[in-house]
Amino acid sequence: MFRIVLNFGGIDRERGKGPQAAPLLMCNKIGFDNQKYLETQSARIRERIAQFGGKLYLEFGGKLFDDHHAARVLPGFAPDSKIRMLLELRDSVEMVIVINAAAIEQNKVRGDLGITYDEDVLRLIDTFREKGLYVGSVTITQYAGQHAADLFKRRLEELGVRVYLHYPIPGYPHDVARIVSEDGFGKNDYIETNRPLVVVTAPGPGSGKMATCLSQLYHHHLRGVRAGYAKFETFPIWNLPLKHPVNLAYEAATADLNDVNMIDPFHLQAYGETTVNYNRDVEVFPVLQAMFGEIMGESPYKSPTDMGVNMVGNCIADDGAVCEAAKREIVRRYYAAQCDRRRGQGSDEIVYKLELLMKQAQAGPELRPVIAAAEEMEEERGEPAAAIQLPDGRIAVGKTSELMGAAAAALLNALKALAGIGRKEHLITREAMEPIQALKVDHLGSRNPRLHSDEVLIALAISTATLPLAARALDSLDQLRDCEAHSSVILSAADSSTYARLGLRLTSTPKYQSNQQLYHK
Repeated sequence: MFRIVLNFGGIDRERGKGPQAAPLLMCNKIGFDNQKYLETQSARIRERIAQFGGKLYLEFGGKLFDDHHAARVLPGFAPDSKIRMLLELRDSVEMVIVINAAAIEQNKVRGDLGITYDEDVLRLIDTFREKGLYVGSVTITQYAGQHAADLFKRRLEELGVRVYLHYPIPGYPHDVARIVSEDGFGKNDYIETNRPLVVVTAPGPGSGKMATCLSQLYHHHLRGVRAGYAKFETFPIWNLPLKHPVNLAYEAATADLNDVNMIDPFHLQAYGETTVNYNRDVEVFPVLQAMFGEIMGESPYKSPTDMGVNMVGNCIADDGAVCEAAKREIVRRYYAAQCDRRRGQGSDEIVYKLELLMKQAQAGPELRPVIAAAEEMEEERGEPAAAIQLPDGRIAVGKTSELMGAAAAALLNALKALAGIGRKEHLITREAMEPIQALKVDHLGSRNPRLHSDEVLIALAISTATLPLAARALDSLDQLRDCEAHSSVILSAADSSTYARLGLRLTSTPKYQSNQQLYHK
């Protein structure tokens, strides 16, 4: 049971209010011990460095910072946890950033940030340096004389960044004899590193992180230097059950890559212990074993799980909270895939896979009451609607009006509810709103005078000069972080971007406000 706070067109009503109302839902219950993670993860990496005599190449999969997927499925996990963990080892860490030359040539774009991979390399360098981590170099992999790669290399060098080149190897990864020879890894530049822990990361998948690590092991071996390799992947979590909702949520997040979680057969055979890995690592492991054998004389690992150092599974404090959070994430991924398909950017296959994962996880839209709240409001009022679930379980709903869009109205009503402001109170002065509307229509060529979410926040900020209640509402913004939200239509880029920056976990019903238009923005 939940309460819905509504405010639309001067009509006020509240559902679920009264003596018969059930207790409010409590969202985002902590399920992960972040401090324990920082301590145990850094200790585990130190152990692995010592195992290889003081030199370790750590292939880092996924996001090193701003890991919001992990934060969503493991409530209590801080998005910057992995960076903070590395800062525990800062004096021992050297960062090497890897980028595929083909990605530079094709102007490959990160979907979450909307920037090209080469620009993201610059962003990563700045971020690591700001955090206090030493960036040793950038390696361009699969280099075959691409002009764009040459330009990027020159740009980096002019900025004072060391750049190394690695080349395509015919038969990679299966022709081990050729790969581990002068005609394979031997042609690659040797990356000069001077710290015990070399973290190899990249803007996205397919950059060549693993090949870079193995190439370095080969070159170290030629120089008589012992070095080791390990892999850091947050998901799937090796010591959780195969069909645990957190591991299913990982499959949901990588549905477009066709990643499949599976029992690690090598680990089961070697130790009689059931662990979870994913298909690509399991498939390539025999080849890796052979490479380790060629480079080091024997493989230090008996399974893909052995290669990992991930301690996340040991830091789950409340499995029930984590399961519920992961189920909600699967539902969010399902709605996102439906919207991508509606935009022409996704496929039926991805949607069908996510439907199956929802069934396996026993998850559905009912886990996110904001979906029903927004869709019911649209059905009742005949206008697009949006809903936001507050930290205490209440749901604020808004609909499209002459003054503002549904997302903006829901946002304003949510701030009122959080600040304890009556629903009939006005927070934005006409003097603040009218100039913004005039600017949009008269000067910026917009046919829609309604305010978007960012514009409403600007108007609210202006109103704080004369309305104390506006200031109180604005001070409540931070409370919206990690709250669930849903729109009954696909939102504009302006609204969805504002919700994302506020930390709201937004989904949309896969339809547009108007089906008459072919072009939507």
